Amino acid sequence: MTIRETLEEREYVYLSPFASHSRETLGRDHEEEPCNMRTDYQRDRDRILHCKTFRRLKHKTQVFLAPEGDHYRTRLTHTLEVAQIARSISKALGLNEDLTEAIALGHDLGHTPFGHAGERALNEVCSFGFRHYEQSVRVVEILENKGRGLNLTKEVRNGIYNHRTSGSPSTLEGKVVRFSDKIAYINHDIDDAIRARIMSESDIPKEYSDILGSSTKVRLDTLIKDIVINSMDKPDIIMSDEVQKAMGSLREFMFERVYRNPIAKGEEIKADSMLKYLFDYYMKHMDKLPDEYIYLLNEQNEQAEKVICDYISGMSDQYSVAKFEEIFVPGFWKQ
Repeated sequence: MTIRETLEEREYVYLSPFASHSRETLGRDHEEEPCNMRTDYQRDRDRILHCKTFRRLKHKTQVFLAPEGDHYRTRLTHTLEVAQIARSISKALGLNEDLTEAIALGHDLGHTPFGHAGERALNEVCSFGFRHYEQSVRVVEILENKGRGLNLTKEVRNGIYNHRTSGSPSTLEGKVVRFSDKIAYINHDIDDAIRARIMSESDIPKEYSDILGSSTKVRLDTLIKDIVINSMDKPDIIMSDEVQKAMGSLREFMFERVYRNPIAKGEEIKADSMLKYLFDYYMKHMDKLPDEYIYLLNEQNEQAEKVICDYISGMSDQYSVAKFEEIFVPGFWKQ
């Protein structure tokens, strides 16, 4: 018996009957020889962790554009916090931590530079629209590995696609990530907003803090425990009505106080215009795209708008600024 087979057998002994078992995966689009050491979900996690798109998340905006400080969250640190929260919940519920982690690490791979501002910009200029959760799946199915994708299991791709608020994941592990994403960003965005001095802990309405707690640590503890207690030995991932309503209301408060705050979001107009200029430029100069994207156009017959969105959405904040300057800002003559 291989190490992988031993691990698969352990899942049947130790995991909840509602967990996703590696041996019962719906599989990959392209069949592969099983690994002797790792389960399929462990392989998916490793492929995501080692891909180039994952590494670029460290230079992509979470909420604050180009903040002057080392401790503000980026898209990468957000992803790691989601993975930690999701694993804690999955472990307590006896779910498959490897599947949970793979979904969590991959859920934002398709995010644009400059966060949701970039997503809105591409959605406005592309006739197909642009949604980061769809792009995240496109990254792992097509864009990574020189157009071959990562060939992930269907369960991981389903969880990535359905992590959005209106999503409906097919596994409990996917549902855990869907909740964990919101728990993570609400709380770390509060922390970052306090660090940026655009709000204080005391600004949070007492009707929410009385239920959830008056610090990031206490809120995380409350939210995670509430999910575990209410989901234990059940075929679903749920929260109590009181806590879920308070979390939803706190999220709305954050939209009003932070996500639409002119101080926090003041530079977004520039980012929006810059990405639209880049999109328009590459629509007129497709020969200027890197070879891997020209390959998608010429060999895979992909739509031009979609491929240009692939390129721009994959840029880091800094790289998109550098490309804009290279194309549109005149350089000084040097002899």
